[in-house]
Amino acid sequence: GTTRHISYRELKDLVARFAGGLAKLGIAKGDRVIIYMPMVPEALVAMLACARLGAIHSVVFGGFAARELATRIDDCQPKLIVGASCGIETNRVIAYKPMIDEAIAQAKHKPAHCVILQRDRALASLAPGRDLDWQDVMAGAQPHDCVPVAATDPLYILYTSGTTGAPKGVVRDNGGHAVALN
Repeated sequence: GTTRHISYRELKDLVARFAGGLAKLGIAKGDRVIIYMPMVPEALVAMLACARLGAIHSVVFGGFAARELATRIDDCQPKLIVGASCGIETNRVIAYKPMIDEAIAQAKHKPAHCVILQRDRALASLAPGRDLDWQDVMAGAQPHDCVPVAATDPLYILYTSGTTGAPKGVVRDNGGHAVALN
């Protein structure tokens, strides 16, 4: 039941600021970032902010449990995870943060940070030293310019479902994605 209207200018400003926040956390061209969020505008902001920095994002479906998320963490070895405290379905609230915590506990690779979008339906506890609140990252962020990338530089990793074996990461490059969109 929530509606938000975001202009192109507002979106560009949010993306540039979040990119600045990610850069302040050490995210740079070629680094990997997992995005484990519900379908909220901030998920798009996170994807575009990674692209703005030349970082490679991997969106992991929020319906996946901790084991599936841990498998993808170990495969792409992200420096950072962007997540949310919860997802909201029509008749229930699904806590995302406990799944992120459990996935990190199960994974061999440990990301340096998690940026968590706190949603009022279910606030999450943040692990000191690792987790940061989305609003805090945005509050101290300076807009970041676009980092030039080659057409062949990776843009994102999309994983297969893993129903017939281990999930396979499919890498899409910047140029290929732009051509496909066109």
